[in-house]
Amino acid sequence: MELGLRVTDSLDDLMTADLPAGCTGVVVAYGRIIPAAVLGRVPMLNVHFSLLPRWRGAAPVERAILEGDGETGVCIMEMEEGLDTGPVRATGRVAIHGTSTTESLTHELAFTGGALMCEVLAGAHPVAVPQAEGHTYARKIGPADLVIDWNEPADVTLRRVRAVSAHTTVAGRRLRVIAAERAEGANAPGELTDNAVVGTGDGCVRLVTVQPEARAAMRAADWLRGANLALPCVLGG
Repeated sequence: MELGLRVTDSLDDLMTADLPAGCTGVVVAYGRIIPAAVLGRVPMLNVHFSLLPRWRGAAPVERAILEGDGETGVCIMEMEEGLDTGPVRATGRVAIHGTSTTESLTHELAFTGGALMCEVLAGAHPVAVPQAEGHTYARKIGPADLVIDWNEPADVTLRRVRAVSAHTTVAGRRLRVIAAERAEGANAPGELTDNAVVGTGDGCVRLVTVQPEARAAMRAADWLRGANLALPCVLGG
């Protein structure tokens, strides 16, 4: 926008606009397959937030965290009508740490992708390489992905908290878990004790930041002091 370049999310704009010869469209997080007729008029490069062919689809950042991947990255891909199937011009790798959240990782990937796209548009990485075999599909995050199952291992629970708006229930009301960490304890799965520790399928986690239903986010210790719960109690029941 600062450079006066047109920005739109309307394919109709592309089909009716007076476009200069040899122009290239840059696509980021569009979320839908672009028809061949549009790509025939405007060749496009896509900033995709994964190391293709891993995590084609709608939620590559969330799925990479949920599955425990050690790294992800950005691919600058020539767009074709298939779902993230185009050949790749350039790749940038980004580590996924034990503290990485979808928000923090997306922020890092955005800067990596922006720099990489500038290199490609400036003429670097002119050769597009077809994607390898063995793709994985990053399906859209659904309601079931948000629910914490306390029978799952602690690592899986912590990844869910970092990846999505994970929640459980307490006394019949929803409780979003914004941040959690590993903890010592012998709690049964879902059992909450007065130190904000909850049991999982193979150990315990401590709730750090939570958001009770219809309230603002707060420290879990503060929520627990004012919740008037008969402890221990079971979350998610």
